[in-house]
Amino acid sequence: MSNLDIFVGETSGTAMLILLGGGVVAGVVLKRSKAFGAGWVAISFGWGFAVMVGAYLSAPKSAASLNPALTLALAIQGGIKWGDVPLYIGSELLGAMIGAFLVWVAYMGQFKAFLRDPEVLAAQPSEEGLVDQRTAPRAGPVLGIFSTGPEIRHPAQNLLTEIIGTFVLVIAILTQGLNQKGNGLGAIGILITAFVVVAVGLSLGGPTGYAINPARDLGPRIVHALLPLRNKGGSDWAYAWIPVVGPFAGAALAAGFYELAFA
Repeated sequence: MSNLDIFVGETSGTAMLILLGGGVVAGVVLKRSKAFGAGWVAISFGWGFAVMVGAYLSAPKSAASLNPALTLALAIQGGIKWGDVPLYIGSELLGAMIGAFLVWVAYMGQFKAFLRDPEVLAAQPSEEGLVDQRTAPRAGPVLGIFSTGPEIRHPAQNLLTEIIGTFVLVIAILTQGLNQKGNGLGAIGILITAFVVVAVGLSLGGPTGYAINPARDLGPRIVHALLPLRNKGGSDWAYAWIPVVGPFAGAALAAGFYELAFA
């Protein structure tokens, strides 16, 4: 595959992933949405189907990784050339930012109404009220639509949760094998992976929101920081390293375990 194929496949696929994944969170969180209050099950299935659609879109062009952590694991396992890794990761980050921007476009009116709601504004702690930064992060009221955050702020536990969740995702993908082209999952593998994402969300997503993908978290967090949203609050950059380092570590461990146990 050419560099252009990789760029188009990973950028478009990751953009679709974030558009649909971030979109389901926006629909559940924003009060003026018809899906408001649908809950965690809807979010978990929404993200699973988002992975499915993004991967099917990307697969004809690239390995349909859509995830820098998975890209690393595939490079260790041999499914992606090491020389292509920077292009994959750069394309995935760009796609994640495009997808996050489109979520804002699709829900623009709901964002404005939500951030003007007196109840929402009253629930946000003031700078002076943040006594313990470990339990009261400076995260704005809509940041969760764009990126992840912990329910209990404990960096070691949060990091381990992301490592474990990503390990499960990556080992499930690697043990399915590559498609006939040798560069990614086949059609059935993509469907299975979508349900693995749902399983991770339902089983392991509660503590941190299960980033399990550095681009999925970092790209939208950058967009949140840049968007002209009044009363949006902070982007919680103090936490941002965990959903980047954790997935990379989990993916590397999964790839190493695969090489030892299955290769």
